[in-house]
Amino acid sequence: MLIWSDDGSRAFIALDRKGEYFAKEPLVNAPRDKAFPVSWDQFHRDARALAWRLASSGPFSAIVAITRGGLVPAAIVARELEVRVIETVSIASYHDYKTQGGLQVLKTIAPEVSSLNDGAKILIVDDLVDTGATAKLVREMLPKAHFATVYAKPLGRPLVDTFITEVSQDTWIYFPWDMGLAFQPPIANDKGG
Repeated sequence: MLIWSDDGSRAFIALDRKGEYFAKEPLVNAPRDKAFPVSWDQFHRDARALAWRLASSGPFSAIVAITRGGLVPAAIVARELEVRVIETVSIASYHDYKTQGGLQVLKTIAPEVSSLNDGAKILIVDDLVDTGATAKLVREMLPKAHFATVYAKPLGRPLVDTFITEVSQDTWIYFPWDMGLAFQPPIANDKGG
């Protein structure tokens, strides 16, 4: 939930699974102070670690990947846990790769998947829980499902059941599918910072 303070600045209030207030942070669209680049190798290791951690929580009847970021970890987790039914839910939240905007549901979960075991044996997978806004929306669709992410930030962490690595709220994670190999000038040559 976005709120305005008395001085006109914006802040973000996060709610837990029950809709109760648990955190107040500056707006997430503020400049990111920290970068956390993740290579394909590192992401694969982290996604396999997630599968290993999830193994004792299953078996799962299906996986619901939150697109687009959840597609890659969902494929790895599905292979490791031998889950054959994979569905997607498409929620757009990052509109220019840097700032989070309003949520837009682009594709819902197929009824034949969401009704499996009343949703209790469904695993929801995403790459990251940031503010928890997307997680809250998907939790409303599948309240009994197990929610897992590879990475978690403090505002969204209470909304997931399982994650591997926590990073600070002001860290921007650069996923391998968003990066290409290119020359990077030395930090000492960076005149802006």
